[in-house]
Order: sequence, then structure tokens, then C-alpha cells
Amino acid sequence: MNHVDLQGLGLDEGGHLLVKRALAAIPVGDTLVVRGSSASLSVHLRAWCRAQGHEFEPSADGGVVRRGSAEVGRWRGAERAGAADCVEDEASPRWGLGARGCTVEAGGPEFDFPLRTRSEIWADDAARLYAQAVAAQWDPGSAIPWDAPFDLPDDVEDAVVQVMTYLIENETAALVIPARFASQVHPHYREVLQLLAVQAADEARHIEVFTRRALLKRARPGLSTTGGQASLKTLVEERDFAEATLLLSVLGEGSFLSLLRFLHEEAPDPVTREISRLAAQDEARHVAFGLSHLAEQVRSDPALLDRLEQAIRRRHDALAATSGLNEEVFDALVLLGAAGLEPLELRAGWQKVQALERDMHEGRRRRLARLGFADGRADELSSLHTRNFM
Repeated sequence: MNHVDLQGLGLDEGGHLLVKRALAAIPVGDTLVVRGSSASLSVHLRAWCRAQGHEFEPSADGGVVRRGSAEVGRWRGAERAGAADCVEDEASPRWGLGARGCTVEAGGPEFDFPLRTRSEIWADDAARLYAQAVAAQWDPGSAIPWDAPFDLPDDVEDAVVQVMTYLIENETAALVIPARFASQVHPHYREVLQLLAVQAADEARHIEVFTRRALLKRARPGLSTTGGQASLKTLVEERDFAEATLLLSVLGEGSFLSLLRFLHEEAPDPVTREISRLAAQDEARHVAFGLSHLAEQVRSDPALLDRLEQAIRRRHDALAATSGLNEEVFDALVLLGAAGLEPLELRAGWQKVQALERDMHEGRRRRLARLGFADGRADELSSLHTRNFM
């Protein structure tokens, strides 16, 4: 006869685990003799068997348990949440928050995750990019040389503050958007969910360091204009994942890669230089995921290119009456590129900003071409991107 000896271990002290283990090894209807010296064993064992659906017969040192069918019936109708090592084409609302590949008990609540098909959100290199992002995290307190001594002319310091203010509001939009979509992704596609969460964390860190630099030597940030806010509002209100990915990551953050490289090269102080370098590393991953995701979608549905084009044109039309880039930001970039107020220095700074805008345009054109747009079409769509850069 099957038996288990709990010795002095009470059923309420973990002894039930040994009983469950022993019952799992015998067929339904077979009996298990449970022995032990705990004074309350028989009482607890009776209650436990009633809750679990087993028959119980007490004895002096424990009791005899006949394995019932209730625990087997509990899992009748259960389903597997896909395979642990395979991403399904569609995730069921019934899988809820269960781990990929787990057994989900029937009768549980359904979860409404709008993004629950592979074709909507998946990218084959999401896991690689997530691992890379986790390994590349940096600490704002120790990675930036906040104590490095420097003293800039007032005009230059004000220019840095204005650029930082501009970056803060743009990075806030870049945080809100992936955070919103992350809450809509079915957990079956955990790599994408995790990657979006890390992107939001990246942007939170950027907001922190841009704010800290803006206030390093000044009491308040610079200006925020209606044109800049209007441009970002069109991004924040975009509800389609693919279109938002194109507008934010491929075009907007892609343009910001050029801007951050410009700031790294033209930074008048070591703090601004290091902030720009580290932020650019993070943004490059965001752009890489956007490209990977959209390229995979376009391969399975070439008609997506037409929808993406319409998203660009629709945003351009919505912003046609706005002023575009904050004039103060443009002037600040010229001043940072000039490194002085002499006429020839200012001309050189202006030329550098023109070169920056050409570099942004060329980067957008190349990325659009990688998605499948013909060269002429990519060039035109790049030129329609908002003048606010993001």
C-alpha cells in the first residue's frame, strides 16, 4: 500500500506538499496511508481532503486518503498558452497573464489586449534588442560628469538650456507612446512588451538628465512653443501601432539621432557632451526596433507601405499651419555650432545647422528606403516630416 510519513511535520506547516506529491504518483481511486505525530494531523487532513475532493478515513496516527477525481476534473477544459519555445500567430484572450506555454485553467477571466497578433507587433530580433538594452542601461548619477568644472558665456549657457528644454518635451512624448502601447500588448509576445517597457525607461532617464542639465546653472528651463506642442500632440494621439512606430521611431527618433550626434560634437561642456552620447546610444536601439518591426510587417503585407505613406501625409497636412521648429531652438543650435558671436562664426554655425537638417533628411530617406519605399518616394516622404524634427 502507498504511504507517506510526515513525522512531526504538520499539514499546515508544509506537510500537504508531501501528501500532494504522493497522491500525484497513484491513480484516481487508489489509497494513500498518511502517518505523522502532529497532534492536529487527522483534523487538518480531513479538512484538506474535503477541499481537494479526496475521500478520508481517520486513523490513530493520521488517516487513509483515497485519491478522488476532483483535482483531475479541475483541469478539464484547460488549454496550453501556446508553446514555450514558439510565438503563436494569435494569442487568446483566455490566456490572460499566463506565461507563454503554461497550462491555463478553464473558466478564468478573459483579458482584452488589443495587440494580440504576431503580425501587428512582432519583430524577430526583439529578444536580442531587449537583451542589448538591459546590458546597456546606465546610471544618470554616475555616468554623467556632473561635477566637471566649466563656466560658459551667458548666451551659450542659455542656448544649452533652451535645447535641453526642447529635448525634455520631445522625450516625454517618446516615453508616453511606448508606455501606452506596452499596456496593449498581449503578454504572449513578452519580448516586445519588455522592449517597449525598457524604451519607456530609457526616455525617463533622458528626461531626468536633460532636466538636470537645464537646471545645472539656471533656475528654470527655457521656452515651449505651440508649434512644438502641436507637433507632439499628433504623435501622442496616434492610435495605430505601426503608424506610431513609423512616425515616432523611424522618422522622429531617427532624426534625433542626427541631433544628438550634432550636440555631442558641438557641446560646449563635458556634461552636455556625455548626455548626448549616452542618449544617442539608447535612441539607436529604439530606431532599430521600429525598423525591424515595420520591415517584418511590410514583408508579410506590402500594402502596409501605402498606409504608412498616408500617415506621413496626414500628419504633414495637420501641421501645415504651424510654425514648426521653435525659433529659439534653431537659434540655440546655430549658437552652439558657432562657438562665438563673430559674423564668420555665426555663419559657420548656421551652415552646421543646415548640414544637420540635410543629415536628418538623408537618414530618414535611407530608413524609408529600407522599409521598401522607392528612392523618389522615400525622398518626398522624408521632406514631409515635421519641421519640429520629432
